[in-house]
Amino acid sequence: MGTLNRRTLIAALGLTTALSLTGASLAQDMPKVAAIWTVPVEQQWASRLHNALVAAEEAGEIDYVYSENITNTDYERVMREYAEQGIALMVGEAFGVEQPARTVAADYPEISFLMGSSLPPVEPNFATFDNFIHEPSYLTGIIAGMKTETDQIGMVGGYAIPEVNRLMHAFMAGALSVNPDVTFSVSFINSWYDPPKAKETAFAMVDAGADILYAERFGVSDAAKERGIFAIGNVIDTAADYPGTILASALWHGEPMINQAIADVKAGTFEAKDYGVYAFMEYGGSSMVVDEELAGAEAVEAAKAVEASILDGSFVVEINDSEPTSTQ
Repeated sequence: MGTLNRRTLIAALGLTTALSLTGASLAQDMPKVAAIWTVPVEQQWASRLHNALVAAEEAGEIDYVYSENITNTDYERVMREYAEQGIALMVGEAFGVEQPARTVAADYPEISFLMGSSLPPVEPNFATFDNFIHEPSYLTGIIAGMKTETDQIGMVGGYAIPEVNRLMHAFMAGALSVNPDVTFSVSFINSWYDPPKAKETAFAMVDAGADILYAERFGVSDAAKERGIFAIGNVIDTAADYPGTILASALWHGEPMINQAIADVKAGTFEAKDYGVYAFMEYGGSSMVVDEELAGAEAVEAAKAVEASILDGSFVVEINDSEPTSTQ
């Protein structure tokens, strides 16, 4: 049964029915993997992992089922419903349900849990991760720092949590490394998915003089496009949707982490550890994409030189999880 058909069934028949149909349709020798998302699977963060899991299913590695748009209040219930279906690996996001998620994991020690989290792993089966894409974020900062003409950059994030903070700090450090005069306006919309709010927040920054926007959330690039300025993308490449707007993006590739977790489950070696390391550039878990025509040869050359230093280990991008603040 294809992923699209399964998604339709979930919507039409409900979670329990969809799970039973999926389980019956695929070979039993493949590990069953369930993912639970609080946002649509098209959302930038969730899409990186969802697409990696879909690719693993299409390669015949796993039996994949998922639920999207699950509220934090319903998250534990859905976790338990999946756990009762013979799941081998559960993937999701524990940021808003840190303790309930760990409670479920403790109740099902035979299941491996791989959850986005701000807290440490818990033995024996609760592993954590997040998108450590601070390295390409630093590189995009170099591009922005050399491109800005007003020396003012606006930055809009979701929540001021470590997983977001470190990317913003890395971007700021990259920009300052090539332009010590640049200043930043930083704001958080306190939502993972509210494009209208992100857009309005970005408009205010443009009105205050920003000529480049750091788009940690959806909606920011729309503001940049409408005002005729540039934006820096995050997690996914949206340049095709905003032609002439996206200077560069820090991309997260979920495949290295997901593939490693699946291999560990199959081998019986899954551990309660931080799988976030697989987002580092050396593992192929992240990269920078840049519009060389928009950015300019000098900026691209500067960013590429630092990229080479990151990959050979001679330069390390600092991880700073503290909340970033405006410098204007």
